[in-house]
Amino acid sequence: MSFKRLGCFAIGDRVSFGDLLSVNGGTYNVRRLTIDPFTKLQPTEHIIQVEKLLCPIERTPIIILVGLNYQSHVNETKLNVPKYPPIFVKPADALAGPFYTMAFTPTRGTICKELLEEDALDYVLGYTAGNYLSARNFQLPEASRTQFGYSKSFDQFGTIGYTITTASEIPDAEDPLLVARVNGAVKQQTSTIDMIWSVRQIISHLSWGMTLGTGTIITAGTPARVGFITKEFLKAGDVVEVDIEGVASVKNGTRYTWYSRDSRCTLLDKKIYFWLLDAAYKEENIMSKSNPLLRFGALNGLKDIHNQRPSVCL
Repeated sequence: MSFKRLGCFAIGDRVSFGDLLSVNGGTYNVRRLTIDPFTKLQPTEHIIQVEKLLCPIERTPIIILVGLNYQSHVNETKLNVPKYPPIFVKPADALAGPFYTMAFTPTRGTICKELLEEDALDYVLGYTAGNYLSARNFQLPEASRTQFGYSKSFDQFGTIGYTITTASEIPDAEDPLLVARVNGAVKQQTSTIDMIWSVRQIISHLSWGMTLGTGTIITAGTPARVGFITKEFLKAGDVVEVDIEGVASVKNGTRYTWYSRDSRCTLLDKKIYFWLLDAAYKEENIMSKSNPLLRFGALNGLKDIHNQRPSVCL
């Protein structure tokens, strides 16, 4: 492998890839790499300092998430462990960088199909940290019954970064310590040893039902103390940090977006729309029914701190 910690950065209008060598305060020392990370990378002798790292991959065909994969999370939800891992997805536009203002993630450059467990890790490019958000108000039974794909699929709800650590640097992906903080306070902390399905098992299981294309991101689940259970929801201005020991870290802020009432009415069933309007009025006291704007981001439970998780890039 031509890198240990893959990063992406911009110099002017040109985006380049590099091997992160060290961090000095607010700057990053990187060795420039040539070509695309999913074809062939070649190291250069050019070592430079950059002030900002971008999302370590420019694109992904899909982000695949695994639910109920930490025993502690299963315990707090009072659910039974299913026979197969629950799977849901985020679209490509959910991908965002590590410092975007708003999993332990395996990644690779080869198409995967019908893999045996013993071969699965051969297709992993590396691992990174992921912070995947949920709009819980769209996940409640009154709004969507039991489906929750939409609530997790908003643009930039899938942040990763800030580097991808090559798989050869992490021979055992089941051991790293995962810590999630909100405004500096620890909210989730566990070892990935708590995972029910291993990275090998997840990749193999997925590959028998779908083709895993180059750049696919797979998240491996979330540990206990999700915001929906603890009733701790993100507020505008909160800063979320996710750190995977020896792997990567990602840090994001939160903000809210305003949408006009008319545009939202074209997207939502009127019954659901008025339920959202009432919820905003009653729970947050931020608007009256005559207000021409619906504050989409202010509904109680919009963004949940729960989705701090490991992710895999293929």
